[in-house]
Amino acid sequence: MDRSLIGSVSFKGEEYVLPAGLLVIGAILFFAWRSTLALGAKRDAQAGAKSSTQADQKVLSPEEFRQFPLTKVTPISYNTAIYRFSLPKKTDALGLPIGQHISLSAHIDGQEKPVVRSYTPITSDDTKGHFDLIIKAYPTGNISKYVTGMQIGQMMDVRGPKGAMTYTPNMVRHIGMIAGGTGITPMLQISKAVIRGRPRNGGNDTTKVDLIFANVNYEDILLKDELDALAKDDPDFNVYYVLNNAPEKWDGGVGFVTPDIIKARLPAPADDVKILVCGPPPMVGAMKKGLVELGYEKARPVSKLPDQVFCF
Repeated sequence: MDRSLIGSVSFKGEEYVLPAGLLVIGAILFFAWRSTLALGAKRDAQAGAKSSTQADQKVLSPEEFRQFPLTKVTPISYNTAIYRFSLPKKTDALGLPIGQHISLSAHIDGQEKPVVRSYTPITSDDTKGHFDLIIKAYPTGNISKYVTGMQIGQMMDVRGPKGAMTYTPNMVRHIGMIAGGTGITPMLQISKAVIRGRPRNGGNDTTKVDLIFANVNYEDILLKDELDALAKDDPDFNVYYVLNNAPEKWDGGVGFVTPDIIKARLPAPADDVKILVCGPPPMVGAMKKGLVELGYEKARPVSKLPDQVFCF
């Protein structure tokens, strides 16, 4: 046989003569097999990356309103309720940094353009599959009146996150909070994040938190049981209630939140202290003035994260 048409291979010291064509076919099959393996690995990597991207995708969008259905309403006072909205999947998180809020949009009868208002969920990204909002019904309100009239299953337009505040553990040594009415929601969100991050819970957050919570009547105090439970379980979280109309045997503050109450209940001005304020505009204005009198830095018209006094 023509030697150009044959080839040889060695196996265990023995040399075997094979037709050259068979060797060529074997080489082609070998390289085709390797190419198939490489292509499969590439496809697996791409699929894994796509799956990871989908898993990490934020449910919220800061650029567009997305719709979420109302699935539950839990009244907590005569004019306030917790409204639960479901996310697309039970494993989804809203994607809201601690300290930030969302915008709700609705078409209101008589309004040419959609009405937009900001709300802070009382749930965090540790809650999967839904988010909760506390909304108080106001007779003259727009979004609040709209939400209180929603039916289960009805969609709400939501956009976010938004806001200049993003809480990080130990960003300051001591936080003082002043809240009025539904202004408790960002304070609760941040307080719960601080407590979740305590060393006893596997974190490193040692921030001390003192909260002054002002309301008109005792029945107006939202989430009092939850706040009291947090204060009982965490020695570095304290809450002091102030009422305009206090009941008998009331051991909290009476009237308005005054500079004297702030001085007694919140940390003194310091570089490692931050004061957070959220409530009705008249109250926020009064608190800004009182805080300046006590030596805190003057709050800006629009608060920024580094500010000593931050107003939501």
